[in-house]
Amino acid sequence: MLIAGIDLVAMNVNDVLVQGAEPLFFLDYYACGKLNVDSAVDFVKGVAEGCKQAGCVLLGGETAEMPSIYAGDDFDGAGAAVGAVDQSRIIPRKDIKEGDVLLGLASSGCHSNGFSLIRKTLEHAGVLYQDPAPWDSKITAGLSLLTPTKIYVKSFLAAHSQGLVKAASHITGGGLLENVPRMLPNDLTAHIDATKWKVPPVFTWLARAGNINTVELSKTLNMGIGMVLVVAANKKSQAITILKENGENVYEIGKLLVRKEGMGQCVIEGTDGWIV
Repeated sequence: MLIAGIDLVAMNVNDVLVQGAEPLFFLDYYACGKLNVDSAVDFVKGVAEGCKQAGCVLLGGETAEMPSIYAGDDFDGAGAAVGAVDQSRIIPRKDIKEGDVLLGLASSGCHSNGFSLIRKTLEHAGVLYQDPAPWDSKITAGLSLLTPTKIYVKSFLAAHSQGLVKAASHITGGGLLENVPRMLPNDLTAHIDATKWKVPPVFTWLARAGNINTVELSKTLNMGIGMVLVVAANKKSQAITILKENGENVYEIGKLLVRKEGMGQCVIEGTDGWIV
């Protein structure tokens, strides 16, 4: 339950960051059929821990009992983060151009995305959540998949405060293929080289066990990259240093090029290694 709360905060505050904003406060919502106090307390503890990691305040929330909607121990959690940014620091910036570099920040795991596909793949492979994870026998499949989503607030703000971040994309539902274009002007394409980072074993196992093609992987899972930043080529070393000093695993994964007719806004090459 603690993990669910952290993930709820992470998904919201990371989305605040891509506007260049600093998360200020968070509001949560917990709905159930009949209130289980222990479950609700664990949920709020998780939200509070996520807010602590994000450096924002848990300002309040709402709890609702709806017995005709939720059965048994089922519950629903939602939330919203509010941030602030000086107008001069709003991103994406207008000076994004060809030759700018794409930096990928490593994810901590699946990041709450693609779980319909993940559950189906585990079912197809006959793997139970309490079984040792086929990609990491030291932990169960369930606990491995529940690794909390990485919160990038501290590292992102350290780089952004130095004027290094031109644009940012949080790699959530839609994966790299659908999220990266959201930060780009229409005349540019992101060229990504998938050989530039080490794909975590959970993703390569899912690809093999589910016979998932690389396009579907690119649209559904983060494949090891939780956030992509655009930085100027002559500022990339400075940005990488700051991000690493703040605990990130950083990869130079590509660059921006002028978009050609008929070309998508995100082209990923070197994905053959995802299915090995």
